Amino acid sequence: MNSTTIPALPCESMDEMLIFYQAIGFEVTYKQKAPNPYAVVHYADEYDLHFFWLKQLKPEDNFSTCLIVVPEVENLHAQFVEKLKSHLGKIPSKGFPRISRMKPKQTRFTLTDVAGNSIIYIKRGKEDEEKAQEYLQSDQTSLQKALSTAARLRDFKNDDKAAAKVLDTVLAREGQGTLVEYAKVLIARIDLAVALDEIEKAREIHARLKILGLSDPDKLDLKEELIVLNDLEKQIF
Repeated sequence: MNSTTIPALPCESMDEMLIFYQAIGFEVTYKQKAPNPYAVVHYADEYDLHFFWLKQLKPEDNFSTCLIVVPEVENLHAQFVEKLKSHLGKIPSKGFPRISRMKPKQTRFTLTDVAGNSIIYIKRGKEDEEKAQEYLQSDQTSLQKALSTAARLRDFKNDDKAAAKVLDTVLAREGQGTLVEYAKVLIARIDLAVALDEIEKAREIHARLKILGLSDPDKLDLKEELIVLNDLEKQIF
C-alpha cells in the first residue's frame, strides 16, 4: 500500500499566500472560503502543499517547517530565484518571503513564504547527511572547524547570526590553517554579512580579504568561493 504525507501549513491571509505560490510556479488546485479558509497548491506534478487559516498569525512567530526531498536542488533554487526576482523585483534574503543562498555542491536550501513557513528542499541521498556531520570531524584545523560549524548553522539550522558569531570568533584570534582556508572564512563571513544586512561589516571583511596577497594557485583553489564573492561584491559596492 502506498502512503502519502501532505503538510498543512498555517497562514493569516489565504489570498496573499496563494498569490505568492502562484508567482513562483505553483498551481492552485483547491480553495475553500467557508466555514474555514483552506487551500491546496500543486507543483509540477510532484507534490502538494495545504494551507489553513490561522487568525492573527505573525510570520516572525511562525515556526512551521516542511521538508521536501527532491532529486536535485540547484536548478530548482535557480528557478525559484528567477521567479521571485520577477515577482518582487529583487531576490529576498531576509524578511517574508525570502530564500536562502545556494552555493555550488550545496545539498539544501530554504524557501520561507509570506506567512513565515519554512519549506526546506533537500537533495535525495547521503551527501546531505555527510555534509551536516562534517563539523564533527576531529582532524580539522581551527579554520576548517569554524567553516564547517558555520555551514551547519547556516545551511541546516537557518541560524545566520550564530554562524556569523562562530566565524567572528575564529577571525578575532590566530586561527590554525592555511591562507586558502583563511580566505574561505573571510568570504563565508562576507556572505553572512550580506544576508544579515551588515553592509559595512561586509566591506570591512572584504578589505581584509583583498590584502591577503593570494597567489594564482590559491585563487584556483578558491574558484567556487570567488564566484560567490563576485556576486556578493555587486551587493556591497
